[in-house]
Amino acid sequence: MGVAAAKLATAPKAATTTTARPRARSPAAAASIAATPAAVSLISHALHVQEPAVAKVTEPDVDGRAGLLQDDTPSPACMWREIQGADDWRGLVEPLHPLLRAEIVRYGELVAACYRAFERDPRSRRYLNCKHGKKQMLPAVGLAGAGYVVTKYVYAAAPDVPLPMGGAGRRRLCGGQSRWIGYVAVASDREAARLGRRDILVSFRGTVTGSEWVANFMSSLSPARFDPADPRPDVRVQSGFLSLYTSDDVSGKFTTGSCRNQLLSEISRLVAEHRHEDISITLAGHSMGSSLALLLGYDLAEIGLNSHPHGGAIPVTVFSFAAPRVGNLEFKNRCDELGVKVLRVVNVNDPVTKMPGFLFNERARVLAGRYELPWSKACYAHVGVEVGLDFFKAGDIACVHVRPGGLHRSTPQVQRRRRRRHFFRFDHGRRRRCGW
Repeated sequence: MGVAAAKLATAPKAATTTTARPRARSPAAAASIAATPAAVSLISHALHVQEPAVAKVTEPDVDGRAGLLQDDTPSPACMWREIQGADDWRGLVEPLHPLLRAEIVRYGELVAACYRAFERDPRSRRYLNCKHGKKQMLPAVGLAGAGYVVTKYVYAAAPDVPLPMGGAGRRRLCGGQSRWIGYVAVASDREAARLGRRDILVSFRGTVTGSEWVANFMSSLSPARFDPADPRPDVRVQSGFLSLYTSDDVSGKFTTGSCRNQLLSEISRLVAEHRHEDISITLAGHSMGSSLALLLGYDLAEIGLNSHPHGGAIPVTVFSFAAPRVGNLEFKNRCDELGVKVLRVVNVNDPVTKMPGFLFNERARVLAGRYELPWSKACYAHVGVEVGLDFFKAGDIACVHVRPGGLHRSTPQVQRRRRRRHFFRFDHGRRRRCGW
């Protein structure tokens, strides 16, 4: 850990990119799982997956979450490494394994908690922060029985984008205050026993504020350079996501330091605290948040902070929902080389998952399968294994941009020809925008 700490201390700010692994396509299914009463967010309409041979939904338990009893289904502790992507989810996606389905829904709910807990009312003294304290946050959003203890809140500063003015009038477009972007949590003793390991979770929300929208459209690629000893200038990521991840806010109301430094220090602390146990690091996010999750996963592996104190590497897995592309092919290849596992849950009709790089992407790098084109280094690529959901077939066209909380009733189905509309689901009778 000493070498990794030294790298962290000297690492400069940088930008990062994402690339894609092959898509894993799941067949349409015949039955659905009932949504939990607590799932208000928008991934809960999506997993119309193949039902196991014997499966039934029980009455909601004391914390309001429905129980899923699946006979002849192995315990999570028996195959947690496979569920975390040790073998790139081979044999678990087609058809979707019930344990993997349950984990996707579970992590989707934990991401959805970020939206429900975020204070958007400018009149509140907790504006742009979480509405609740760390101990109350998960119970307050209906996840009292989630089995995790929140240990830290995470904040991200606005991108440093100047207005097109010269001289003294030159200033940041959306600068200033940090925004609450998510949280770090660790599995409780009881949940760790059920999962078969101590799970360290980082959960990110998607775009809400104006400065985050600015970051979404900063589509130029910048070198990440997370490891100062080996900067790898060919590994490039979207500059807006990189800015959110690495920008400092020294005058922040709730915290100081970059999103990156907050996360790396807290994860290092939790790894050291649970060094005598099996550990997993799970990073989950929606849209823009999934991009930050992928940057963090790459960062941890690149500088070696996922090294177990007793030897070996701690598995780093990203569960991403409606993720845009993050980096170039070199970024994707480096993530693969480092063993960062990524499961991308997407709606095949969602245009956000086609950006950035709508034209210049992994399909536009090579001519006739043989000749690399001059712009290949500037092409974006997705990272990871894709689980495609079709909300038009599921009858919920308002959920095109998959948002956590709507995953219980959608159809894993990949289509070649898609309707390119960006709908937003209705929540409590109102249309609520959700961005990247």
